Order: sequence, then C-alpha cells, then structure tokens
Amino acid sequence: GLMVLPAMVYKSDPRETMYHFRTVAKATDLPIMVYNNPVSYHVDITPEMFLELADEPTLVAIKESSENVRRITDLRNIVGDRYTLFCGVDDLVLESLLLGAEGWVSGLVNAFPKENRLLWDLATSGQWEEAVKVYRWYTPLLHLDTHVKLVQYIKLAVAECGFGSELTRAPRLPLVGEERERVLGIIRSAIATRPAVG
Repeated sequence: GLMVLPAMVYKSDPRETMYHFRTVAKATDLPIMVYNNPVSYHVDITPEMFLELADEPTLVAIKESSENVRRITDLRNIVGDRYTLFCGVDDLVLESLLLGAEGWVSGLVNAFPKENRLLWDLATSGQWEEAVKVYRWYTPLLHLDTHVKLVQYIKLAVAECGFGSELTRAPRLPLVGEERERVLGIIRSAIATRPAVG
C-alpha cells in the first residue's frame, strides 16, 4: 500500500488537492492511506473533500493528523465507515479511539512498543480508567511527536530504550546542549516510572 501526502512544497487549493489525490488513486491498484496533516503541509483535506473522493476505490484509509480531534467525529458523520480512520497524532490517540479511530500511526511506538500496545489494548477493550492512567504517564513522551524536531526526539528515545541509534541524517542535526538534556529528562523520567506490562 501507499501513504500519500498532498503535493509537496506547493500549497494547493481544494480543487488542486482533489486532482492530486484522484490522479494518484487512478495510477495504482494499491490501497492508499491519505495523510491529512494541514499543520505541517498547509493543505487541509476536509471531511467534505473525503466524501467527494469516496468514489475512488483505492483510497481506503485516512491518517488524520490535523490536531483537531473533532475531525474523527466529523469524518464518521460525513463519510460513515467508507474509510478506515487512523489517529496520526500521538498525543491525541486516546481521544481519537474513543471517537471512532480504528488505528494509530505512531512515532513513539519505536521506543515504547509494549506501552503502546498496553494503551491500545486497554482502550480498545473499553478499560478507559486504566487507559487514562497509562495515557497520562505516556503523554509527555507523546508530545515529543508533535514537535518540529520529532525525528531527533523519537530517535533519542529509541536509543535510550536500547532499540537503535539517535543518529540522524542532514538536514536533521543532532540535539545538543539544554534541548538534548531537557528531552533526555522526559525520556528517562518515563523509563523510570513506566507502567508494568504483563
């Protein structure tokens, strides 16, 4: 499958955005997840636009990253179950699941896979009180995924958890000084207080 973003660099209007996604959809038989991230890409694919795109059979899922959790309800109200909805913003996952998201495209899962799974399992089995406890522990980490330096922050968490390296490629530069120490503090505090995962 493919995860498709709006056309890069150039900010398109709604008609151009629709043309872009229709063109990609018609060019492949692969299933496509549409990545809606107006915060980063300054192009918003609204629920009404998804309704208009519903006749493209290869468009099957939405990674909703608008940072507007109301979108999950709006999408469900406007397009029903036409698309599989994924939360694309780590620190909105619990709210998104409650409102109808069926999946989660996560960044911090790379560093905290067991805790990610614990939160998911608690929420999807309706154990909301326990899920909220895990979410409150996890939220300072999940905030790292919504920063402009999310790549460096997540890779630092991955390294601290023993799953890889914090090495990044240019133009991403290594974290240094106070910023690195502050992020390490968040990560190490979470490691020291992580919930028991059975």
